[in-house]
Amino acid sequence: MNEIWVFAEQREGALQSVSCELLSEGRELAAKSGYELCALLLSENGAALAPELFAHGARKVYAMDAPQFAYYQNDFWSAAVRQAVEARRPEILLFGATSIGRSLAPTVAAALHTGLTADCTQLDFDPERKLLLQTRPAFGGNIMATITCEGTRPQMATVRGNVFKKVREDGAAGEVVPLAADLSQVPCRMRRLAAVKEGGEDVDLAGAKTIVSGGRGLGAPEKFSLVRELAAELGGAVGASRAVVDAGWISALHQVGQTGKTVCPKLYVALGISGAIQHLAGMQSSDFIVAVNKDPAAPIFEVADVGIVGDVDAVVPELVKMLRARRA
Repeated sequence: MNEIWVFAEQREGALQSVSCELLSEGRELAAKSGYELCALLLSENGAALAPELFAHGARKVYAMDAPQFAYYQNDFWSAAVRQAVEARRPEILLFGATSIGRSLAPTVAAALHTGLTADCTQLDFDPERKLLLQTRPAFGGNIMATITCEGTRPQMATVRGNVFKKVREDGAAGEVVPLAADLSQVPCRMRRLAAVKEGGEDVDLAGAKTIVSGGRGLGAPEKFSLVRELAAELGGAVGASRAVVDAGWISALHQVGQTGKTVCPKLYVALGISGAIQHLAGMQSSDFIVAVNKDPAAPIFEVADVGIVGDVDAVVPELVKMLRARRA
């Protein structure tokens, strides 16, 4: 069928943000392809989440309700998705690159004998060849590769969160189509004993409206005090490049980039970050980017809205002074 499906990921009955982002981007793909945008929802009560999916662009919600969908179990969920795809045969199937999506999508792709492109940061559609163009960093983040799946269907991809902007249309309506899942022959090989949230340092990069990140250009780990000071003045979170995380300057919880967190704040400040492809893939969709680097040829300036060529040691104290004066 000429449909684009977005797997609507829910956890404990709450729809995940990445699903809404994918539906918003799916509108563009639907416009270019002429396909209908749909959501596939596995839950205990799909009708409760359908209005939110309609608001973000879905015109049809395929709802599969069962007690086994209360929490993630790969055996049950992958069997249900495979059955739905075999029954309706969509052209495109998209998942968020979450812990669930990264487990579920490859299991489904293997069962359907189709291809899967993981951790995409950009999607497009070629109307002449009817192909989904799936772009992701490759070779350690040194190049951007665009991948297509020409011989099999559905065309499948997982996409990082915070790559696409959410577009909401309140009051939008659509059709809920119930689908039955036959799980009677599916072995239950996993039993949940408890749900334990990740402990340790509280770093909410994904939800931060302002992020100040530091890179190797700071020169030394103690220079992260400048990053923290500016972040405090702006009321933002502290981020970091992979280089300084690998060097042990700061916890991996702060890492922004393809192998870290993908972020989309209103303001992103990059201090001493050169702008490798791997890092840009994780922050280039930010609303406003300010970069400070003493190398005028640094790639970060190609995506920055404001670029300051200078030493972080000199620039950041002045920025802090100006912010304090303005607040006073």
